[in-house]
Amino acid sequence: MREDTQKHDSISSPAINAMSGSSNTRLDETRFAREARRAKARQVKSELTSNGTSLLKKLSKATPSKIILFVMDGVGGLPIEGKTELEHALKPNLDSLARQSVCGVVDPISAGITPGSGPAHLGLFGCDPLKYNIGRGVLEASGINFPLEKDDLAVRINFATIDKEGKITDRRAGRISTEINEKLCEELSRINIESVKIFVKPVKEHRAVVVFRGKNLSEAIAETDPQVLEALPLEPIALSKEAQTTSEIISKFVSEAKKVLAPHHPANMLLLRGFAKPPSLPSFQEIYHLNPAAIATYPMYKGLARLVGMKVLQLKGGNIEDEVTALEENYKDHDFFFIHIKGTDSAGEDGDWKRKVQVIENADKFIPRILKLKPESLVITGDHSTPSVLKSHSWHPVPILLYSPTCRVDDVNNFSETACVKGGLGRIKALDIMPLAMAHAQKLKKYGA
Repeated sequence: MREDTQKHDSISSPAINAMSGSSNTRLDETRFAREARRAKARQVKSELTSNGTSLLKKLSKATPSKIILFVMDGVGGLPIEGKTELEHALKPNLDSLARQSVCGVVDPISAGITPGSGPAHLGLFGCDPLKYNIGRGVLEASGINFPLEKDDLAVRINFATIDKEGKITDRRAGRISTEINEKLCEELSRINIESVKIFVKPVKEHRAVVVFRGKNLSEAIAETDPQVLEALPLEPIALSKEAQTTSEIISKFVSEAKKVLAPHHPANMLLLRGFAKPPSLPSFQEIYHLNPAAIATYPMYKGLARLVGMKVLQLKGGNIEDEVTALEENYKDHDFFFIHIKGTDSAGEDGDWKRKVQVIENADKFIPRILKLKPESLVITGDHSTPSVLKSHSWHPVPILLYSPTCRVDDVNNFSETACVKGGLGRIKALDIMPLAMAHAQKLKKYGA
């Protein structure tokens, strides 16, 4: 019996080992397949986030279909007496469109982060604002089509009002006229500082841009705008050792500018924001194979559009009707249109709740003319929230609607913050908007086999 057992053991052990080896092999194969899938998922996620645009470059295709991105700047708000500006506005066309669309809310960058206009719009355009952080100076310079050179340092100017103690009483100098701005820039252009050339150009109202042209200039300079009233302007301190010389140049400019502006109340001071050198951004043509056009009244948004390869269309005037007319007149020539409405943001920053409501109601009147063009994909949203009660940009998500023959209509019955948060899109990031718009316009190929 012992011999039989030994014989059985001698026969069965290799069989068991073989079975065990086979099982281990299958486990290894399963584990390998699982890890391969995970690696592929990580690669896709990386393409969508870290590289930002590489997957869309592979999937995008040119088609005759049209996309319209209609942006009401700063449209999101907070309740006053129970209603936000959007909720109070009489906007039958936007509300009707919401009932035919899929809706949601958008975080311009990430939950809880208050965005500037530059990064907020880059997100809308599908450029990761954490990767491509462009200073306001470059945006303003590009907006007026100033020919920046690669080593230039561009800085946004806000003309401001200071009192006898040097404290800021108005960060926008009462929104002086562009004509006054032009005269001030002319005087500031006469400032001379050794080792740099200085260009001071008007933008619009209280906004201007100064460009320093020289060697080894650094954008690592602290802004001089404290962004609060009753405070002294800040010093343009260097944020790195390499920026020390640049800091000294900027300090001299501010000192000389203060003398020049002293007799020009309310614009008797300037505040500097957004120190920046020209970036390298992927274009709409490169990423999406689109022929894009931009329709905007404010220079900075024209600048943003130019930086991503959009053609900026000329307007006959500066109101919403002029913008929609430009859309109609150029509709056959382009397959993507970015339309920017500034008034909602300006009213919010001024704390003018009533005016912001009026801008929304005015924009609503032109929705039927846009729909008459029959775009395959129409997105209506904002770049960020600017609640009148805060008088500033905020971190609150922005309502969005996407209208297309291929959208899954949800139960949202009006275009507002409270209604859209319940929509079928859920809560998305601004970076998701362009892929969704492209998909609904049938401009993306299938991914994978």
